Amino acid sequence: MKRMFTNKLFKGAAEDYPDHKYGLKTFYEPSNAVFDIVFIHGITGHRENTWSVGNGARPWPETFLPTKIPDARIISFGYDASVIGWRSGISSNNITDHAKNLLTALGALRDADSSVMNPSERPIVFVAHSLGGLVCEDALLSSRTNVEIHLQRILKYTWGILFLGTPHFGSSLAPVARRFATLIKPTTRTNLQVLKVLSRDSEVLARIQNDFHSLLRSRTREGHQPIEIICFYEEVPFSGIGEIVPKRSATLPGYAAIGIHSNHRNMARFATDCDPGFVSVACELQRWAKEIRCLQGGAGTAGAVEISDRKENPCLTRSATELGGITVWGNVIKSNVVAGDQTIYNGLTFTD
Repeated sequence: MKRMFTNKLFKGAAEDYPDHKYGLKTFYEPSNAVFDIVFIHGITGHRENTWSVGNGARPWPETFLPTKIPDARIISFGYDASVIGWRSGISSNNITDHAKNLLTALGALRDADSSVMNPSERPIVFVAHSLGGLVCEDALLSSRTNVEIHLQRILKYTWGILFLGTPHFGSSLAPVARRFATLIKPTTRTNLQVLKVLSRDSEVLARIQNDFHSLLRSRTREGHQPIEIICFYEEVPFSGIGEIVPKRSATLPGYAAIGIHSNHRNMARFATDCDPGFVSVACELQRWAKEIRCLQGGAGTAGAVEISDRKENPCLTRSATELGGITVWGNVIKSNVVAGDQTIYNGLTFTD
């Protein structure tokens, strides 16, 4: 039992990476970036190694993704998500601590960037693996109630979240892992707070999920752009362990669910840009990138657009009302539609 969990469940602890790279690292930054993609690793993860197949390979967000989305700044966030410290101490931070660190670091980076106009207003897409999804959700909840304007902007400009095996409703292996961590505690340092969150009966997990779903509902009700969400789930169990995060926990009701034919750890690691998992993830990110470019370019600059009966248009299909109206989010420039959220009803035409 001890060997099994040592080699598999806790593989990738902080001591495996002597550099202890935490905080934000920019993988790719074009001069014409129109939005940010932020990667967040999971339990016992690492801001580079989580996204790499190992053996000296560079992370796929640094190598493969820029060729698919050349106009996105790509960033990775690292934090101490270790459960066991074999030879050295580990962080005692909980999920909320990590979430606030993410929010503060990302807000500071975007606010301090003077190389482009309004960098703090660029849309944000998060890609989060495992526990990283909970950190992301809690960071957005913190942004919602923060008194600092630059930190409020993180939620305001969040476009979408791509979850990779995030345990929204806990993991059945969490209690077993907690028992193992308790057994070895006399000879090592452990952070049981991280494991407790993953239990299905966790009050912290319930709080994050309840508040996050409330946040999602309020976005539309308050007239803000809805946050796009896609949930990827593992299709292959760990040998000798089973599924880490089953499909029912990795998916959210009402949102797209896509399988990746890998186990929980490897579902975030792609060896080539032909890997089916990478193709699936990249296609979804490219679709969001297309929508972001379209809206940022200004729907009103390309000539007249007629809208009737929910007519399809890539810039104008974010939400449709029962009356056939379509809501446009973002700034529509050089048109008779003012900046902000506007509802366009049957037969209405706007031109540049």
